[in-house]
Amino acid sequence: MDGYPGVTDSDPAKLQERHYYLLSELQALVKDLPSSFQQRLTYNTLSDLALALIDGTVYEIVQGLLDIQHLTEKNLYNQRQKLHCEHQALKQDMVRKHKEALQSCKSHNLALLKSTQQTEVEALEVRVREEQKMMDKKIVAEMDQKVIDQQNTLEKAGVPGFYITTNPQELMMQMNLLELILKLQQQDSQAGLL
Repeated sequence: MDGYPGVTDSDPAKLQERHYYLLSELQALVKDLPSSFQQRLTYNTLSDLALALIDGTVYEIVQGLLDIQHLTEKNLYNQRQKLHCEHQALKQDMVRKHKEALQSCKSHNLALLKSTQQTEVEALEVRVREEQKMMDKKIVAEMDQKVIDQQNTLEKAGVPGFYITTNPQELMMQMNLLELILKLQQQDSQAGLL
């Protein structure tokens, strides 16, 4: 347990002291959660969570998962922005071509040209909407996959309350547990325990 000064695997008293400290801090932090979640976080659950946090490994795992999530979000945002810029360029190019065509158009062909251009504008709008919808679906699918990866990683690390689920209430509970872990990590960091 080299992450914490004075805490080693062979020192049961220090381990017990660390466990009680973490449990006490978790119990204090839980009071900030909505009562519906407080009721679900039993003493045993909090005790098991405190045990999982003793050596600091879970903090490192959570931080790694957060870093991956932030990189993924940034990448997906950049992809969506790139698509948006491509769409803007297509629209501007079409407007330019339409203006040029209108300037060189003979008056007897004007109605036909405007009709053709309107059809082109509508077709581009449909294409843009479809491509944006496909991009948004891709983003949602990728973020859903990140959640599953995070749940799986935390479950394998033995963090209580984490398992693969899509149940909104369970997801909210897991988000609250993550928030507790992050707040505790921040407190430990400020106290010089990390």
